[in-house]
Amino acid sequence: MTTYDSTPAPSRPMGREDYKTLSLSALGGTLEFYDFVIFVFFSATLGRLFFPSTLPDWMIQLQTLGIFAAGYLARPLGGIIIAHYGDKLGRKRMFTLSIFLMAAPTLLIGLLPTYEVIGVAAPLLLLAMRVLQGAAIGGEMPGAWVFVSEHVPPRHSGFSVGVLTSGICGGILLGSLIAIAINRSFTQEEIGSYAWRIPFILGGLFGFISVYLRRFLSETPVFKELAAQRALAEEMPVKTVLREHRAACLLTGAYTWSLSTAVVVLILMTPTLLQKMHHIAPATALEANCVGTLMLVLGCGFFGWLADRVGMRLTLLISWGGLALSAYHFFTVLPAGVSYGELVFNYGLMGFFVGAIATMAIVGVRAFPPMIRYSGLSFAYNIAYAIFGGLTPVLTQLWLQKDALAGAHYVALVSVLAMLLAFTSLAAYGWANEHRR
Repeated sequence: MTTYDSTPAPSRPMGREDYKTLSLSALGGTLEFYDFVIFVFFSATLGRLFFPSTLPDWMIQLQTLGIFAAGYLARPLGGIIIAHYGDKLGRKRMFTLSIFLMAAPTLLIGLLPTYEVIGVAAPLLLLAMRVLQGAAIGGEMPGAWVFVSEHVPPRHSGFSVGVLTSGICGGILLGSLIAIAINRSFTQEEIGSYAWRIPFILGGLFGFISVYLRRFLSETPVFKELAAQRALAEEMPVKTVLREHRAACLLTGAYTWSLSTAVVVLILMTPTLLQKMHHIAPATALEANCVGTLMLVLGCGFFGWLADRVGMRLTLLISWGGLALSAYHFFTVLPAGVSYGELVFNYGLMGFFVGAIATMAIVGVRAFPPMIRYSGLSFAYNIAYAIFGGLTPVLTQLWLQKDALAGAHYVALVSVLAMLLAFTSLAAYGWANEHRR
């Protein structure tokens, strides 16, 4: 079997075509992840519009969050199917298909009639659109990481995957800014009447623009080489993954646990914790969160760059060690009271180290051989995210009933796990090194 990764490609700098591929991929990732997360920013409004007003508020909230969660549950299936054809037919085709599958349902959500117009069909249609969104994001993120890593020179793969992860995380920031703009520009009555549709329609249009832009991308050199040498997977790629690459799956799944915990606890849950547990004004909490998310975007790119300069192992130790320390610092000073400047600075510092999540993608891409790389990464990442992304809010909330520092403890736990795994050869050097030995 030819080991395409085991023979280093001639060293070359990143060229114009590499930067074009990276910028278009990162932009598409931003817009697609915006489409996926914008739902949560308007979940309260959607609940009032798509369920009968006779239901109690807690029941409406529960059902709305259930529809939101359905997107996560659909990720593994969508990811496996899209990745299967990505390993068989090409990275570019599936990379373009995934963003189309996200853009269409996002646009349709913005055009859906509400419960008042069509009754119970309204939440069912909303659920169907959310499932399609989940299937699309399940294929997009692993596909994007594989796509850029196989396009750029090997010595710049960490930086490229980090920048792409920055673009994906930028979707959260874009969603937050759009939500703030909508809430400042319209009254609550106007939002409930028609303005809630604007961010979804914008998201759909953004997505179709990205579909068009991806026409200018080319197939990855690695896939072209596999196809030319007839080295594509002969059986269903995920069967090969489960039979021959279980260690890579476990490693990628463990780093996905660390990734999902960092994002869910520190970026998505913390603004609410600041308000409810530490009595910080909602506007202040959201502004600090925006700074933290912006620093997350910068941190992803930085730690990707660092992986190319000092190696994967040291980068894993620095990034995840810094996350554990900054998370403890952030939460331990809150009970004594902090000024606005201190809160924003501490959140920004912690957000920068949340950028450690980019290392998960770099490790995951390198953990699998080219012929089943898309399927391997997609399977391990999406299964783990469906499990831990769903359990983390529940576990954290229960833990908070007993310990106000539960968020910091949980983040430190997964950070230590990530640091310990850094000492494995597969995490530090990837599949090619393991195969060569």
